[in-house]
Amino acid sequence: MSDVQNRIAARVVPHIPPGAVVNLGIGIPTLVADHLPDADAVFLQTENGLLGVGPTPAPEDVDPDLVHAGKQPVTARPGASYFASSASFGMIRGGHVGIAVLGALQIDAQGRIANWALPGKPVLGVGGAMDLLVGAKRVIVATTHTAKDGSAKIVAECTFPLTALRPVDVVVTEAATFTVENGELVLVDLADGVTLDWVREHTAAPFRTALRNPARHEESIDHA
Repeated sequence: MSDVQNRIAARVVPHIPPGAVVNLGIGIPTLVADHLPDADAVFLQTENGLLGVGPTPAPEDVDPDLVHAGKQPVTARPGASYFASSASFGMIRGGHVGIAVLGALQIDAQGRIANWALPGKPVLGVGGAMDLLVGAKRVIVATTHTAKDGSAKIVAECTFPLTALRPVDVVVTEAATFTVENGELVLVDLADGVTLDWVREHTAAPFRTALRNPARHEESIDHA
């Protein structure tokens, strides 16, 4: 994974409170496990049937039978529990997962996401993302601010198939953090060195600005 992806994962960590049961989606979200300051304080779950996921193993410690839902190797923390995928989805659908961290292809102005299909490309299916959006108490998106071609991922209206109608709660990119409040995006944080002007230029959806620490962002705003 790239430095940018790791920065995004690290920026997610402050949004995860101690004691939370957290499901990490495929891609950037899986990196969150490597940035938790006290992994014992958070219980990581993967929908293929493990509660107590640890950080990414060193190459010499890889167990080919121990993987997350994206089929990449993981570690299990002491006291971890294993169970059938059906029981795992029972946890999710029953509201027992406190936080889901998901990737996204697009996020619309209402905070709804598309993260499972690209038109014209073969897909295996929506996987667990739909269940997590409906069942998790809080949903955080971890994604790059723009696509590989430089186009905005945060758009007025998604052109890719929506994963669910439920909006997410927080959107974290390498450049900014938005919350979703009353059906609108609210910019609450800028990454160091990022200007408000840059975010406006690379965000194709309307948003309200309510920076939680204006003094820290004063220089960036003045240069916007």
